[in-house]
Amino acid sequence: MAKVIQQGLLAVGYVVAFAAAAAAQPTGSTCSAPPRLNCPQANCPVDQVRAEGNAVEPKSGRKFFLDYPCDLKPNEEVVFVLSLHGAGSIGNWQRHYFPIVDLKDKYRLIVATPTAATAEPTRRWVAEADDAFLRDVVDLVYKEFGRNRIKSFWLAGHSQGGITSRRIICSDYFASRVDGWLSLSGGRLGSTRVTFGRAPAAGAPAAPAPAPPAAELPSCDFSFIYTAGQLEIESLPATSPWAEKYGCGARERRADIVDSRPGYLTATDQSRGPSWGRHARPGTAEAYVYPKCRDGRVVADFVRLDKGHTEGLEPNVLEEIVKLMVSARGGKARSER
Repeated sequence: MAKVIQQGLLAVGYVVAFAAAAAAQPTGSTCSAPPRLNCPQANCPVDQVRAEGNAVEPKSGRKFFLDYPCDLKPNEEVVFVLSLHGAGSIGNWQRHYFPIVDLKDKYRLIVATPTAATAEPTRRWVAEADDAFLRDVVDLVYKEFGRNRIKSFWLAGHSQGGITSRRIICSDYFASRVDGWLSLSGGRLGSTRVTFGRAPAAGAPAAPAPAPPAAELPSCDFSFIYTAGQLEIESLPATSPWAEKYGCGARERRADIVDSRPGYLTATDQSRGPSWGRHARPGTAEAYVYPKCRDGRVVADFVRLDKGHTEGLEPNVLEEIVKLMVSARGGKARSER
């Protein structure tokens, strides 16, 4: 496995050792985990975001990013996150937009970030080209790190990556494994309407796109966290049918999350207007949590004020989201047969 992991970073001048990742590794093993190719400040150069990954899925030969703590101990519990980019994007863009890798050591995370195969006319996740690959990435992580040490498994998807998460989450394979879904502007389980990406006539409001009705809720069980920019949604409902499913309490607004630092990424195409996004900058986010959900589930909404669809997440709001993710019920990996 070490050879597989090492191959992907040679092109960008890094080498990864996979020691200490597998459950069978002895105490004291060390590794050198891949960096996130950090930019010195916000607004990363495009060529720096295009790296393909440090790992190789052997069945397909496709590269992906695999980030994890170097100091994992044998049998230490971890939270596994499969992070999916949106249409027109790639895996390393997703690692900058949603830089959960910054928190992998603090919260003991394993993060796999792949890139969709279909690139024309727009790169996007397609069932025929990608579903088997995503399952193989998960199987690889389970094998190398040990299924029994995975405390919980989350899908995290931005935009079309969120739509893809919703499409696959109740499939036979993922329904028995996934404990939570983080939708990063990828659709809310409910009635939120989006406005991003539409160029209205001067002075006219953008026409919202209809969201799926609540009756179309997924049939399987998982925790659900939704986050979006204020400028890309028409409104955030005060109720959640997913919270109702688990008997959660009435929505509670928590203290606003204030970030004095920007995220890593500026909006990809500012000609599409503020709903699509603007320059990376500090911000404030509203946090809404539905408490006391049955079976230890977590249901929550985050709205990033004055932000659009493709501005990278700021560090404090990112961490508050991760705190909820790791607090949610897990255990599906351990109960698989």
